[in-house]
Amino acid sequence: MYIQQKINKKRVSLAIVTAILVAFTAYVSLTPSQSTQTAQNETKSTTSVATSNASPKALIASATHQIQSSTEPEPDPQPVVKVFSGKIGKGETASTLLNKWLTKAEVYELASTTKKTFRLTKIRRGRPFRVTTTDGDFTQFEYEIDNDQCLSVTKSDDGFVAKCKDIKYDITTERIHGVINSNLYEAIANAGEKAALAARIGDIFGWEIDFIRDIRKNDNFTVVVEKRFREGKFQGYGKILAARFVNQGNTHEGYYMKDKDGFTQYYTAEGKNLRRAFLKAPLKFSRISSKFSKHRLHPVLKTYRPHNGIDYAAPRGTPVSAIGNGKVIKIARSKAAGKYVKIRHSNGYESGYLHLSRFAKGLRVGKKVKQGQTIAYVGATGLATGPHLDFRMKKNGKYINPAKAINPRAPKATKAQIAILKEKVKLLDPVKDTAQTPNQAVDNAV
Repeated sequence: MYIQQKINKKRVSLAIVTAILVAFTAYVSLTPSQSTQTAQNETKSTTSVATSNASPKALIASATHQIQSSTEPEPDPQPVVKVFSGKIGKGETASTLLNKWLTKAEVYELASTTKKTFRLTKIRRGRPFRVTTTDGDFTQFEYEIDNDQCLSVTKSDDGFVAKCKDIKYDITTERIHGVINSNLYEAIANAGEKAALAARIGDIFGWEIDFIRDIRKNDNFTVVVEKRFREGKFQGYGKILAARFVNQGNTHEGYYMKDKDGFTQYYTAEGKNLRRAFLKAPLKFSRISSKFSKHRLHPVLKTYRPHNGIDYAAPRGTPVSAIGNGKVIKIARSKAAGKYVKIRHSNGYESGYLHLSRFAKGLRVGKKVKQGQTIAYVGATGLATGPHLDFRMKKNGKYINPAKAINPRAPKATKAQIAILKEKVKLLDPVKDTAQTPNQAVDNAV
């Protein structure tokens, strides 16, 4: 490439010199009478007159410009980039989607590349995707796994490269206030907001307020919430940074913060956790088929022995939830308990889930789970007469009756966190701090 450029430069220089000599020779060869005759014969052409009367320098410059213009390389054409976007259709797979741009072998290679990042067998109907091509050739595939993360697969000379990346949003923080006339959902709608916000408020104060029985007219709420936008379109709510609900004259407040394990919690300004340590039950059930007992006739063995749990009758495949935040300490199978899971919680508590049909994908020993997370599914493995969940709890190594277990609040905030929480009070009432605007209070307290 370097040698070719050098040759091209020499050719251009030679052409310029030649043009200069030709122009100069033509000029000096014209006699005065010839010049006059030429001018008289070509008075109708201003261009010719201008050329014949031009000075040697002008002729040389003109010739040089023409030579340079003809030797300048044309710019490379810009690549044509196209983006094809849409949503995963009913019955659509990665193969049926990508075979428009890739061969079967390339689709297989791409899918193999994503196995450690996100298996393409998990793509769901209705989720957005984008395919980018350059000059008609595939260059990138993007699939939004959920509202927070996106799978990105790019093609290079070395093959495919897959990674997960955070979805970027334009985020605004707003303070929303509403008054109850009949129920929370109606009040949220009257405030111009979506029903999802009502559900979020219910989750925060669900341990404090029964939103079916306790709500009264003129109860009110105030929340400071993040709103997420993409390309100017509302995409849902982010974190609720602070919330207040006044119910029957009693004020309840909660402020967002992560605990030491990275779980989202809502605390009072004094550090009290609004969440209880455990759910009331690990699944939605139709009935209790057997209670906790120290002396029960075993339905299979036909002998009396302790029953250290509560049996919840439920259809096979019913999701089973972790009753509280904790860490999985055992996933196993035994002749009596069938498939089972054990979780260790804080303050000496442990929960057990027996007779399962299968475990949730990705569940493993040592993994942290959060309250309400699906960990398994109801079955009838082990010594069981039908599908049900045998749910058990221990406190400091001893079995306790789950129905009578004290349900303490989740751990309170640390001293360092309490200092931050007291600052977050300004989120709900920024006018109390006259030195700050509402937006400044939000920025400083988050």
